[in-house]
Amino acid sequence: MRWSRLCKLAAVVAAVASGFGAPAAAEVTKTHGAGFIVRHEVIVEADAKATWLALISPDTWWQKEHTWSGDAANLSLKPSAGGCFCERIPEVDEPGRFTLEGSVEHMRVIQSYPETALRMQGALGPLQSEPVTGILTIAISKVEQGGTRLVWEYNVAGYMRYEIPVIARAVDGVIGLQAKALADLLGPGEGANASSEAPKPDEDAPPAEQAAEKPAAKPAPAKSEPPAKPKVEAAFSDLSDK
Repeated sequence: MRWSRLCKLAAVVAAVASGFGAPAAAEVTKTHGAGFIVRHEVIVEADAKATWLALISPDTWWQKEHTWSGDAANLSLKPSAGGCFCERIPEVDEPGRFTLEGSVEHMRVIQSYPETALRMQGALGPLQSEPVTGILTIAISKVEQGGTRLVWEYNVAGYMRYEIPVIARAVDGVIGLQAKALADLLGPGEGANASSEAPKPDEDAPPAEQAAEKPAAKPAPAKSEPPAKPKVEAAFSDLSDK
């Protein structure tokens, strides 16, 4: 599926995107009358340097289904202020048809902190046809247990012709696919895709068998508060709503 199809089929993409596997933490964190915010979090095995080098090489992990040319090899990113996250549209030279080379600007870098955070401005995919502003921040932080955490936050605001809940869900699905693709390249870290769903008993077993398999109840151990996870605000404090 190309970005151009997303422009026409945002509602369909929203339904399809919900069927794909998601990173460890993902959600549309906020919708309002003029936009939305989506957030994704992944943990990878690689260290911060390897993570940064992969992040600024989207041609190695960005999903080709979400390019204009249909080939992620045409993507490039210059990680410096004013740098372009761009895509080359190859020329066509075949019998009966010839076109010149084209290009697309997906986003423009506004802040670049190697191994810490990358912030870009731009309207991705179907939003490109709308007078909206989108800010994508990808924050990188070290995980105490080993590995690296990436927090993606895409904040979009402005007039758009789409129904905001529908386009928010579609964009959330696409951003989630890219976050997962990068995590897969770097190696998912410990607990990155842990399921919170408890195993279910054998539904075919008689009730008596299920009861026999159930261990005697024990006093619940005292719960300790988990350590607070680093947030994207730790890298860029100006993301605060205050």
